[in-house]
Amino acid sequence: MVRIPAGTRRRGGAVTAALLTMLLVFVGCGADDGRNDDAVGSGTPSKIVSLSPTTTEMLFAVGAGDQVVAVDDQSDYPAEAPRTTLSGYTPNLEAILAYDPDLVVLTDDNNDIIAGLDRVGVEVLRLPAAKNLDETYAQIQQIGEATGHAEKADQLVASMRDEIERTVPLREVPLTYFHELDDTYYTVTDDTYLGQIYGLLGLRSIASGQNGYPQLSTEYILESDPEIIFLADSQCCAVTPEKVAARAGWSDLRAVVNGQVHVLDEDIASRWGPRVVDLVRDVAQIVSGVDGQPSN
Repeated sequence: MVRIPAGTRRRGGAVTAALLTMLLVFVGCGADDGRNDDAVGSGTPSKIVSLSPTTTEMLFAVGAGDQVVAVDDQSDYPAEAPRTTLSGYTPNLEAILAYDPDLVVLTDDNNDIIAGLDRVGVEVLRLPAAKNLDETYAQIQQIGEATGHAEKADQLVASMRDEIERTVPLREVPLTYFHELDDTYYTVTDDTYLGQIYGLLGLRSIASGQNGYPQLSTEYILESDPEIIFLADSQCCAVTPEKVAARAGWSDLRAVVNGQVHVLDEDIASRWGPRVVDLVRDVAQIVSGVDGQPSN
């Protein structure tokens, strides 16, 4: 079910009731009743379930944290999020309904969960994986509108835009990088969300092709000789710069020789929410410390 941005609810005849309530409030209080658009009114969800770590971060960032009654088992940020055993990968309708939600925010329609929620009249806001920063900004604003925090969402987006624009370094010659997703050498290309972030910071992936997440061979990585290696598999696979240097042939890579093998927070690097600003800041600092020669 697609969210109606104006805040209209889908609970059988609740649409009409909600509109009547809004009209009565408006008539009784007048056009200027001192409220702002962040006020949580009768038409605003008060029991939100989030089934995605990224949407959980967005909800709390726009100020809707107090309205969230449950988040999925992968939502580990912020710490105060009410983490449960709910799964976003294999969602269970009965388990979700146990929290009596009036809004469920999710990323994927796994197990045909949207149709199930629609059948029982629970509103759903689906925010698929963003393809670029503009989609991140748009999704944050959607969440703000859906939860009664549109003004806070707009302020957050403006702050993110400003921070990223101020952080992006000027670099005429791009640096090559290898972003290691796991210890079997899956990586990202420049066409992915993360690749575009790297591109803003003057970086170019050694990987290319139609598949945005290819698996590279050791031989290809050694031949490409990246100037920077980013490790997004330290938490999952215990990979460290020392272990990278100990791989056969890797000690001669420019990134290893110059001490440019860097561990990233894999949660931040894999999500497209408000903390993308932290990723940009961290990578920009790394890039600023690399002299870099023209790529091969």
